Amino acid sequence: MDRQNSDDIMKFLDGMASSDDVLFGFLDEGNHSPEDYNFAAGDESEVDNETTDCNSEENRKFWQEQEQLLQATLYRTSSIETKIRQATKEALKVVKSKGLVCVCRRPVTDGCRSCLRGEVSRRLREAGYDCAISKSKWRSSHEIPAGEHEYLEVVDKSVSKKGEIRVVIELCFRAEFEMARGSDEYKRLIGMLPEVYVGKTERLKSLIKILCTAAKKCMKDKKMHMGPWRKHKYMQAKWLGTCERKSVSPVSETEEDMFPVAKQRVSMLNNGLFGTGMGRPTAVAVV
Repeated sequence: MDRQNSDDIMKFLDGMASSDDVLFGFLDEGNHSPEDYNFAAGDESEVDNETTDCNSEENRKFWQEQEQLLQATLYRTSSIETKIRQATKEALKVVKSKGLVCVCRRPVTDGCRSCLRGEVSRRLREAGYDCAISKSKWRSSHEIPAGEHEYLEVVDKSVSKKGEIRVVIELCFRAEFEMARGSDEYKRLIGMLPEVYVGKTERLKSLIKILCTAAKKCMKDKKMHMGPWRKHKYMQAKWLGTCERKSVSPVSETEEDMFPVAKQRVSMLNNGLFGTGMGRPTAVAVV
């Protein structure tokens, strides 16, 4: 997933909204109850109809509860999260204005996601944040397969009484939970997520539980097998397990001169970094 082409990254960056736009759009969407399942009319007995109505009501309540839990978890925020969120947004603005050049051994036109992580991390460090690229890696077990994942992490020690605070930055958060065969209710829930997550690990832990519970319910209702890479423990391992931090070295003025900004390389970012896209509100951070 790290070496995605420019079209994929353009979709990721295209349509990002400002925090305020996302806040109101998110709440407006959350005020609507999920649609009930549609059941075909037939010659069922009165008992069957009552059972169907009961199942439909239970299903509606489940998804409504998940939306409320998700909304409440996303809405809460702290001052440090707000500061890092704003800094992340500014870093992405700089990437948009200057363009992203892939510096990998096998460069991808218009840059790759790995280079994007490195550039955002570098900008945050220049802004005074202890930001690094974190790589988690876990072994296979009887429940989940082995895997690895990269994301950004800011460690804050400004409040001595609270100790060390970890803030995770996942640039493609919503995409981590999307399912092509997900139900309408599940897709609606995922649509409420921010495109980019910026928040404490405690908040992320709560979100993972909500989303994995919803995914399990979705697969069960559709009578489909749930892949081990979608299980709760697998998703936890991505961001909450043991990880290795790698700081990105700052780029000198000489190095920047080696990579002049070319007009054509800005094409993947020219659709409005903080506009709306695909008919639904997206976000730069947790709201």
